[in-house]
Amino acid sequence: MIMNVISPQQQFCPKGSIRRTTRFSNRSERWAVILAGGDGTRLQSMTRTITGDNRPKQFVPVIGGSTLLDQTRRRVALSVLPARTLFVVTEKHRRFYQSLAEVVSPNLLLEQPQNKGTAPAILYALTRVAAKSPKAIVALFPSDHYFADDEGFMSHVDAAFDAVQAQPEKVTLLGITPSGPETEYGWIEPQRSILGYMPCSITRVSRFWEKPNAKVARTLMDRGCLWNSFVMVGRVDALLKITRRALPEMYAHFAKIATALETTNERKALHELYSQIAESNFSHEVLAIRPEDLTVMRVGDVGWSDLGEPARVLSTLARLGLQTEMAMSAS
Repeated sequence: MIMNVISPQQQFCPKGSIRRTTRFSNRSERWAVILAGGDGTRLQSMTRTITGDNRPKQFVPVIGGSTLLDQTRRRVALSVLPARTLFVVTEKHRRFYQSLAEVVSPNLLLEQPQNKGTAPAILYALTRVAAKSPKAIVALFPSDHYFADDEGFMSHVDAAFDAVQAQPEKVTLLGITPSGPETEYGWIEPQRSILGYMPCSITRVSRFWEKPNAKVARTLMDRGCLWNSFVMVGRVDALLKITRRALPEMYAHFAKIATALETTNERKALHELYSQIAESNFSHEVLAIRPEDLTVMRVGDVGWSDLGEPARVLSTLARLGLQTEMAMSAS
């Protein structure tokens, strides 16, 4: 009989000195993908106040003195070597990520011809990783989220890397323990288990709820459901497998151009491919329809926000005790 809890908390959740030892073990086997190709239109009223233009929020110092993308780079580097970290961007934003291009190796900067959503961005990156390291374990990160406790969050990512090594056929999502009945986040409903409320417990996924109303959100919170951080860890072959099952046509398109990647033909092949595919959301069109391939790790209070709405930015600033020109002008 297979229990709903995949692994005991003691096995994977690092504490104290164990965290540092775990973090720097086997790092050469790990890869990271930072998704930085979105347009960030919902926050442009605020980001325009800071920069004077309509650049996406990942290229803006929304909180603190560095951009959200730079904060993500530093956070990810706690667990994954910079030489194994890919960035998926979009060509029309080139002037905003030019500084990144000056410090990152060209083969780590994946330029999409257009922003067609998270599914093509992820599939593009996974195809590149698979060609380099077919058994790599990959962590996927949005570039526009905020964490008050980077160390605490990345210790959970370390634990997820360890969990995937033990269960290589499963993809592990990181679910944030909610602090309130949020209606603008996606929620993950874990299957019931006796250890499901323990920190770092890993549970099979039952289903996803996207932006529930207030009544449903309160019920989900009472049932022990989690906010979907959209951070996930899995072997590259497992991630490609669930994508192929959910989006076979898109998968076939990328498989056809795999031999052109990292050659002089890559840009032309990508432009042709992106002109043929539809916009696609990885959370809605892959994760939500393949819950049987997924597990979720419970993450405690790490001060997470996806900063998707101006009100959420202001509440995060207030929680941190910060008052900025942006906050004052938007209030």
